[in-house]
Amino acid sequence: MAHDPHHARDSIGDIAPKLAELTDDVLFADVWARTGLGPRERSIATVAALVALNRTGQLPFHLRRARDDGVADVELAELITHLAFYAGWPCAFPAIDVLRQVQGERAP
Repeated sequence: MAHDPHHARDSIGDIAPKLAELTDDVLFADVWARTGLGPRERSIATVAALVALNRTGQLPFHLRRARDDGVADVELAELITHLAFYAGWPCAFPAIDVLRQVQGERAP
């Protein structure tokens, strides 16, 4: 599934147009498009950072993106389990809750 190149403009552009522009044009159109890492690896790194920093607000978007980039749910659960030992259980448990919610979106 292709990523929406105007996601930030559509979601926050009305209140924070510059942040939306930087997100769409610099972060996703430039940083995420660099060839040093593939989208799958960038998604894993981003999810790991968000889990370790306990940033659950951004986690649903990036879990969905990771799935779109080829990371399986079982791999995401394993990543979060691994991070529990480095970031702590208080970071891992909320991340598992968010993963469960994102998985539930697929249910009929």
